[in-house]
Amino acid sequence: MKHIFEHKVYYSDTDAYGVVWHGAYLRWLEIGRVELCEQFGHNLDELAARDILLPVVNLNVKYKMSARLNDIVIIETEISKFNGLTVTFKQYVKSKETGKIFIEADIDVVAISNTTGKLYRRMPQVLAETFEKELKCLQPV
Repeated sequence: MKHIFEHKVYYSDTDAYGVVWHGAYLRWLEIGRVELCEQFGHNLDELAARDILLPVVNLNVKYKMSARLNDIVIIETEISKFNGLTVTFKQYVKSKETGKIFIEADIDVVAISNTTGKLYRRMPQVLAETFEKELKCLQPV
């Protein structure tokens, strides 16, 4: 399963040079991860109520070219890896007009306790089952 959405680049997304400020991409990537989790049936507020938070622990972003004011960008998000402790989201921000990639990102997320802040030794079962099932669906037959 992949989550895809469009976003128009506004002034608030850009820097003094009229190109997208690097931090704006991170907001869009977060939206993609949150929405993908919701597609899987996992609302982050409901997970927090179950004592599960999903912080980012590693962020690898490759900036390939700059989006500019008024561009329409496409943000794509999917699960690329899961090892029982960490889930990796593969994300792209692309030009709607040309399909060229502005950025490519690999983002690792873990589960921690909402009450203690401590890392779970394994991803909670409700999430692990989802991530394992998703990766099986992505594997070629």
